[in-house]
Amino acid sequence: MDKNVSISVDWVKELIQKFIAGSPLNTMGNDAGEPAWDSALVGFASGADPIWQQYKEYVGAFHWTPWEIFNQHCPGEKAVPEKLTVISWVLPQREMVRKTNRRARKYPSEEWARIRVYGEKFNVALRRHVVQSLEQAGHAAVAPMLTPNWTVVISERFSYASSWSERHAAHAAGLGTFGLSDGLITARGKAMRTGSIVAKVSIPPTPRPYADHQAYCLFYADGTCGKCIDRCPVCAITEAGHDKEKCRQHLVRSREYVKETYRFEGYGCGLCQVGVPCESGIPVKAAREALERGELPPPPPPLA
Repeated sequence: MDKNVSISVDWVKELIQKFIAGSPLNTMGNDAGEPAWDSALVGFASGADPIWQQYKEYVGAFHWTPWEIFNQHCPGEKAVPEKLTVISWVLPQREMVRKTNRRARKYPSEEWARIRVYGEKFNVALRRHVVQSLEQAGHAAVAPMLTPNWTVVISERFSYASSWSERHAAHAAGLGTFGLSDGLITARGKAMRTGSIVAKVSIPPTPRPYADHQAYCLFYADGTCGKCIDRCPVCAITEAGHDKEKCRQHLVRSREYVKETYRFEGYGCGLCQVGVPCESGIPVKAAREALERGELPPPPPPLA
């Protein structure tokens, strides 16, 4: 690849979409050879955006800023925050996969469990592909989730937290806000997976079309909905929020179910991501229409 190539928003979007369309790794791992994903939403955030420091203060000192993780793993390419861009993408679940999981009542449908395993394998490959393509174009990059020191931390405030969160990166890159179940609600809904990389490249950041980190959730917007509460098979979601430990224990139990029922090693749930108003879009009408009109709110306040 030409090291003099100019890296633009369109260049990155085309890179990701071509890999989705053409990679043999984009598979559900079933006999039909169906693809795991068919499209992506892509956003960008500056490494100097104040939100990264807000995350560190809100989540914990263990949560990396782009500057920290880049300079840990690209020591020969030392960069100040202003020279870094976080590239984030959302992989929306296909309608067929969402439909099968809507019928689930305790454990995931086979299709959903396959996406959790094989779809995420592709997402790992996509992270590597974006990093390698940027490096071939002369721009150092790192995928935080794939670094050997990425870890899950026991947090007094959040039960479980991690040193880099793909959902928080997507939020910073203008791709969505959080719901009652902790899921990220995007323009294509909450049923999705997400990935990101940090690169020494200058790409204009995507404006965040929301002033609040929970703006797309009906429960937080006006006190209505709460459908994800009813969808959770283990009562891990209440009006007080998401009990991560209950959720984790259910995911552990799902492994045996998936193995016995679908005959492959996998796990999952995702029931709170389907059969809800935010499954495939933004349910808050005002926020949805503002996004469609391209309106931007005032600068968001610091996370409380």
